[in-house]
Amino acid sequence: MTDARFHPIGTPGQPWGAAEKAQWRALQVPQRRYADDVVPAVDALRADFDVEQYGTLDYAPDAYPLFAVRSRNWDPALPSVLVTGGVHGYETSGVQGALQFLATRAKDYAGRANVLVASCVSPWGYERVQRWNADAIDPNRSFVANSPAQESAALMALVAPLRAGMVMHIDLHETTDSDETEFRPALAARDGKPFEPGLIPDGFYLVDDSENPQPAFQTAVNAAVEQVTHIAPADDKGEIIGSPVVAPGVIEYPLKKLGLCASITGATYTTTTEVYPDSPRATPQQCNDAQVAAICAAIDYALAHR
Repeated sequence: MTDARFHPIGTPGQPWGAAEKAQWRALQVPQRRYADDVVPAVDALRADFDVEQYGTLDYAPDAYPLFAVRSRNWDPALPSVLVTGGVHGYETSGVQGALQFLATRAKDYAGRANVLVASCVSPWGYERVQRWNADAIDPNRSFVANSPAQESAALMALVAPLRAGMVMHIDLHETTDSDETEFRPALAARDGKPFEPGLIPDGFYLVDDSENPQPAFQTAVNAAVEQVTHIAPADDKGEIIGSPVVAPGVIEYPLKKLGLCASITGATYTTTTEVYPDSPRATPQQCNDAQVAAICAAIDYALAHR
């Protein structure tokens, strides 16, 4: 059944043009500051890690430096792992979980793996608590050749020379109530399509690669997260957000076909985490802790099974 609700911007059945996108962008007001929340936390890591600026987002009059943190004394002989957060800027525990991992656990892998972390891929979206970038483009559908998203293109350029050594990539996300109330209706309006309502799962789940499924890896990650927060159950159709559940708390997408961030390394072990921060059973700290548990379990499994 199609929901009769419609997004306030645009005309039903007609994709947005430049005017509608400009109207949408004008409504996006900063609610927090990347320079206050993220940059100082990255700067605090410089004593123990190498911090590099891998690009700058240019959304005049705003500009945002993009930072990556990597293991000191990067050793090409060691396996490498990638952690990304904030590809969707509004998904707070993706950003904060990546930073917490760097501050508390990343040094545990010194001499065992090269660790590369991009904790806030989309700072414009982070500030505005938005899924899209300033051009009304979803960065997490834009990890493709000649990407239309500055955020995606910059991250791919950072990772490209390191792909051969990558054994694992974990991309940190959230599924929120606002997905259903704001972001999916906006997507339908932008693309001139009807909005089809869905259900937001209560709990943590993972997205595996349907073109390279690694069920034992996903199970190991969920087992660690389950010690911190609850795993999302399937709905009455045996699905989570419209996709069949292939194992408890696991669904699959074709990562590369959809232009998803978790496809960019070509690593054997890849996953996308999905935390549910709006659950009455989870605190913001639990959400961050769940992301850290997932990262560590993913790295541990990849190093043990490479």
